[in-house]
Amino acid sequence: MSPDAVQDPPRPTALRRVVVNAGKLLGGRSVNAVLSLAYLAVAARGLGATAFGVLVLIHAFAQFLGEVVKFQSWQTLIHYGAGPLQAGEVRRFQQVLRLTVVLDAGSALVGVVLGVAGAFLFAGRLGWGTDQAPAAAAYVLSAAFMVSATPLGLLRLFDRFDVLAGQAAVVSLVRLVGCGAAWAVKAPLWVYLLVWGVGTGVGFVYLAAASLAELRRRGLLDGFAWRGPLAEGLPGVWRFAWSTNLNTTLDVAFTHVVTLVVGALVGPAQAGFWRLGRQVADAIAKPAKLLTPALYPELARLRVAAGEAEMAKLALQVGLLTGGFSFVIVAVAAFAGKPLLTLVMGQAFAPAAELMTWQVAAAAIAIFALPLEPMLVSQGRPGAALRVRLVVSLAFLACLTFLVEQWGARGAAIGLVAAAAAMALGNLGMLLRRPRGRRGQQAACGDSAPGAKDEP
Repeated sequence: MSPDAVQDPPRPTALRRVVVNAGKLLGGRSVNAVLSLAYLAVAARGLGATAFGVLVLIHAFAQFLGEVVKFQSWQTLIHYGAGPLQAGEVRRFQQVLRLTVVLDAGSALVGVVLGVAGAFLFAGRLGWGTDQAPAAAAYVLSAAFMVSATPLGLLRLFDRFDVLAGQAAVVSLVRLVGCGAAWAVKAPLWVYLLVWGVGTGVGFVYLAAASLAELRRRGLLDGFAWRGPLAEGLPGVWRFAWSTNLNTTLDVAFTHVVTLVVGALVGPAQAGFWRLGRQVADAIAKPAKLLTPALYPELARLRVAAGEAEMAKLALQVGLLTGGFSFVIVAVAAFAGKPLLTLVMGQAFAPAAELMTWQVAAAAIAIFALPLEPMLVSQGRPGAALRVRLVVSLAFLACLTFLVEQWGARGAAIGLVAAAAAMALGNLGMLLRRPRGRRGQQAACGDSAPGAKDEP
């Protein structure tokens, strides 16, 4: 293994590394937030509220499929690969890499097949008509490029957050340029879909090329072979992979599923308002949320080198850091949201402001509880986080249709706030309920302290 391989940082610098890496992401994501709002504004003005809503619904359907079928293999790569990488066990690290690439490839194939079929099957039910089904099916092909979890995991593990910072901005820049050209020539809906799909593909190529370059630079591709064991010698890896996949699948209920339900029940225009509100809410909450991808690698390193006491200390520090920020963003949304949306999108999209305020409130709760789920996953307990998300998601989905039918998109937004609060309390309860006798340092390849058992 080359001298450039990842080395364990000194424990006292863990919080600093989380903040520094989040800061690197923030630079790129701040640019991306502006670019995203810009290309959404151009698309909204070019298409109008109804056609823009159809664009949003087709995009949400593709993202829904991409997230549902995608294994969160970046978490598997970090959880099972950090230990071998630190120990210089190149072959074991390559085995983990091979497994996650296979998961990504299989997920992409399943997503495309289901998406193309679904684009025709659900035409007329989810907001787009049968005449728009071929364009929707073509756009769903971009779901294959949404399955980029392994490159994400590699770049996070290698502390290349500077590369990750640029990826989202690259996607948004491609979409902004393309949407601007489409607006100039008064292009139809399918052109905007093409532009958004191309942006997704460019972002995937960017990440894949950067991660391959890092692997080569560190000598981690020397002797790599596609043929070889996948899960052998990685205790609990399939359970971990499925748990993290299902956890994220359930998280989709709070993003793309809501958009699809709103569009199906109250029309594409309301779905467009929901999407715009969420976009602004995400942009406001992004600085704190970016601590999450920076937190996972540090927790993985501490698990290997220091144990759960240091992990808990870091999680507490991050929680205190984000706590005050969550209250500030709600105030910003409440007072500045409507003028901002009206200025950028036009008066026709002012109704999205109220939705945005509720969505920001939900994001604020999630930010305040930000370290809880990464702590559970990094302890090797993705099943605990999964159980919380499963209960909350099912309850939310069970109420969603009623809420939207009774109060429109506002009902979904209020339900989102309640669900975020329930999720935070549930994860906190899982952490507090862990038996004291089950402490210990779980190594990245599933090596547990004597007598310890894997948590589902």
